[in-house]
Amino acid sequence: MTGTMIKSTALKALLALMLFAGFAAPAFAIDLETARSQGLAGEVDNGLLAVPPGAGNDAQGLIAAINNQRRAEYAKIAAQNNLSLDVVGTMMFEKIYTRLPAGTWVQVKGQWKKKAG
Repeated sequence: MTGTMIKSTALKALLALMLFAGFAAPAFAIDLETARSQGLAGEVDNGLLAVPPGAGNDAQGLIAAINNQRRAEYAKIAAQNNLSLDVVGTMMFEKIYTRLPAGTWVQVKGQWKKKAG
C-alpha cells in the first residue's frame, strides 16, 4: 500500500470516527460543544483536549473521558493503518480544526490562541 493510500484510508477512518456521535462521552453536567464555547476546553494539535489558559477545572472530567476515548480510537486506527499515534492524532486535529467555530481555544506547537474567523 502506498503512503497516499494509507493516508486516504486513515482519513476515511477518522471521518467515520468523527461522525460516530462526535466522540460520545459519558453523561456530564456539560457537553463538549458547551465546554468549548465557554472556553473550558480547547483542542490541541495532537488530537486531544486540554484546559485552555484562564479556564477552571469545570470540564476536567469531560476532557479526561473524551481523551481516553480518543486515545483508544487513535490506537485502533494507527494499528490498522501502520501509523504512529502521533500521526493519527495530528491528522484528527486537522479534521477537527476545520469544524471548530471562531473563538474556540486551540493549542498549536505549544501556543494557545483562539481560532480566527
